[in-house]
Amino acid sequence: MARTAAPRTGIIGGGIVGIALARALSARGDEVTVLEKEARLAEHQTGHNSGVVHAGLYYAPGSLKATLCAAGRTSIREFCQEKGLPYREVGKLVVAVDESELGALAEIERRSLENGVPDLARIDDPSRLHEIEPHVAGVAAVHSPHTAVVDYASITEAMAQDVRAAGGQVRLGHEVTGISLEHGRVRAVTPVSDHVFDRLIVCAGLQSDVVARFVGANPSPKILPFRGEYWELAPSRTDLVKGMIYPVPDPRFPFLGVHFTRGVYDNVHVGPNAVPALAREGYNWLQWSVKDTFESLRWPGAWPLAKQHWRMGVDEISGSLIKPLYFQKARRFIPELRSSDLAHKAGAGVRAQAWGRAGELLDDFAVDQVGPVTLLRNAPSPAATSSIAIAEYVIARYLARASA
Repeated sequence: MARTAAPRTGIIGGGIVGIALARALSARGDEVTVLEKEARLAEHQTGHNSGVVHAGLYYAPGSLKATLCAAGRTSIREFCQEKGLPYREVGKLVVAVDESELGALAEIERRSLENGVPDLARIDDPSRLHEIEPHVAGVAAVHSPHTAVVDYASITEAMAQDVRAAGGQVRLGHEVTGISLEHGRVRAVTPVSDHVFDRLIVCAGLQSDVVARFVGANPSPKILPFRGEYWELAPSRTDLVKGMIYPVPDPRFPFLGVHFTRGVYDNVHVGPNAVPALAREGYNWLQWSVKDTFESLRWPGAWPLAKQHWRMGVDEISGSLIKPLYFQKARRFIPELRSSDLAHKAGAGVRAQAWGRAGELLDDFAVDQVGPVTLLRNAPSPAATSSIAIAEYVIARYLARASA
């Protein structure tokens, strides 16, 4: 009996989710090719975040985010151990600064317990609070001691090495400009060359809705880019933060608010905020795209979103442009903080936030399928934490079904 040829699988996107899928599929025997438009991997969301391995405190129990984050944090830890990559459990405090936040803190505690966050503890004793973070101010907190930090760009490169070792290809500088379905197969067009696959997986992040249009997928959800800007504490003041100090998040938004994070290399970031970016890859106010901005403004959900959340938008934009306002947000949690302690801006990331026609911001991961093309339509944080688990989920739920 003739041996069945291995499926030829293409993956668009060289962020951590795309590379995790490539790694899992090449290990199964697929003939895998990754097409990445940039000159290196992890160029966008993967390489522009806090490096946090989330433990699952915030996500609705039973959601994909909750389920895949729980599985993903274990897989990321094991991968780092296997490859000798840094993985530091610095711990996280989610702090209620006053009694008005206690109800929302209790909801975080409930979700955390339902999501199986390991060794979660409620802290109501100020002396215990200061044992964990000596300089923090607050009336109560929840503590996740096993929340960790890593270097996601290094993890992505190590995964890519596994892909290549298994015979897969990672092609940089290959921007996909068109996709066509041809007799059950799929052709991906780049300025360099065309590639024909048995199946294609789109992990295009900030460009995911653009690529989805190539195959006639539903225009909704659309990607709304939000920029998150970071400041870095002066080296002489990093002792103000031992691990991570987070606010109680506003449940109306998928953003966590300005927080403090000790990174895997011991620098301490403050942020991010969340301001609308003027381009899909707009990492500062000077990077803007008329096309991207116009497309966002003409989307049916634009005005309902603006009407509902304009106050938040004004507040976030003001904090972006005026350092004292940003500083005041951070100082709520560490009263000893001085404006000069925010030594310099430490770059920014752009979050690919999916939103619907009615102006709603999608909270959970979302996947579509059009014939042999599988599209990740919404994969923001905790996608990096969940990347290995997302790969397993997509293979089991979509690719196995398509091959049946």
